[in-house]
Amino acid sequence: MRSSSAKWKLRTSYFILSVLTVISVFPALWIILSSLKTGNSLYSDTFIPREFTFQHYIDLFEKTMYPVWFLNTLKVAFFSTLIGTFLLLFASYAISRFRFVGRKTTLKLFLVLQMFPGFMAMIAIFVLLNAMSLLNSHWALILVYSTGAIITNVFVAKGFFDTIPKSLEDAARIDGASHLKVFFSIIIPLSKPMLTYASLMIFNGAFVDFIFADLILRTEEQRTLAVGLYKMVSQRNSTEFTLFASGAVLVAIPVTLLFLFLQRFLIEGLTAGATKG
Repeated sequence: MRSSSAKWKLRTSYFILSVLTVISVFPALWIILSSLKTGNSLYSDTFIPREFTFQHYIDLFEKTMYPVWFLNTLKVAFFSTLIGTFLLLFASYAISRFRFVGRKTTLKLFLVLQMFPGFMAMIAIFVLLNAMSLLNSHWALILVYSTGAIITNVFVAKGFFDTIPKSLEDAARIDGASHLKVFFSIIIPLSKPMLTYASLMIFNGAFVDFIFADLILRTEEQRTLAVGLYKMVSQRNSTEFTLFASGAVLVAIPVTLLFLFLQRFLIEGLTAGATKG
């Protein structure tokens, strides 16, 4: 009986996992096949196109500003990741290691801010950036993305720093090392898993964001990929849906490769940061 029950549970688990896999893979596969079919309509009476073509990918680079949008997105994502990661490291390390007035209040404030969706603050951020003359600027996006990274990742980073023994820092300070020396020579090298996780999350968030980028960016030359592709098909009488599909496929490639390449560090960073609060 136990053997039969175990087999039934195993088969049920495989069935559920298979269904979830199909549900997850089908939309991506549909977009890929749509980008390779002839015509400009996403509708098709067959799942697999009768004729395949790469013309949509060629048109994407020849008839649109896709290369400019891609470089803009890469610029915003790169600098957001660079600045955001360092801000996150300094903030979470200070909260983890130092006891100062307002520490618990700061943690509670971060927790409360995580409960509210980011778009609730967009009007206030828009007014602030307008006062600073930063509208239609990539640096406006970088400023918001990098500072917002602290709120979304501070508990994971703090949890990881809590797992690093303080005896390592104490030994270094006995030898005369300063706080900055300890931070850069000991803490950061030991934080590679968490550093990889946080950097990848910040990069991915900045790379695929649409709502805030659409609010700030005004000209076609400043657009990021998400905004540019949306404007491509949102205009009146626009029917370039297969062109949009080819652009969506190319958008996914950099982030997918990063996730696959950094998967081991990603899992280590996420689990290590969750072991201790």
